[in-house]
Amino acid sequence: METRDQSSRLSRIFVRPLSRYIAPRWSAIPLRLIVGYGFMEHGFAKLARGADSFVNILAAIGVPEPHLMAWATILIEILGGLAVLLGAFVSWVSIPMAVVLLVAMFTVHLPYGFSSIKLLAVTATGAQFGQPGYETDLLYLACLAALVVGGAGPWSIDGLIDKYWHSRQP
Repeated sequence: METRDQSSRLSRIFVRPLSRYIAPRWSAIPLRLIVGYGFMEHGFAKLARGADSFVNILAAIGVPEPHLMAWATILIEILGGLAVLLGAFVSWVSIPMAVVLLVAMFTVHLPYGFSSIKLLAVTATGAQFGQPGYETDLLYLACLAALVVGGAGPWSIDGLIDKYWHSRQP
């Protein structure tokens, strides 16, 4: 019985304050930073290799209108990533970002299984990796869902808009 009381006290001291006050308020920030940066990095990587390289990849896997879809994907990744990073209109920009992830998952990553890391060999030149699975796509989708459900959090444009909107209500 004494162990249960100690456990209950420890829970009140450590777990409740963190989950009740800190986590809901601030947990959106690291999610926004990694998702926003990650999407932007993928978009800029496509531009760095040349948009035509991505157009050719999309054409090879049978995506209709590969030129249009390549540029739409690049813009969604860069502008959507920036919006998430800033916490701006997160619920709205998450929709096309989720579509990009789902398309990538079902057209490219699904055949390679779940794991995003496939160590094939370690050679004198370093580690050799295979094609990534859909794990990372699911992680990004989960982060976007958490941001949509929980909000963009503090230090976000959505938070500023919400404060402004509520301050104008009678």
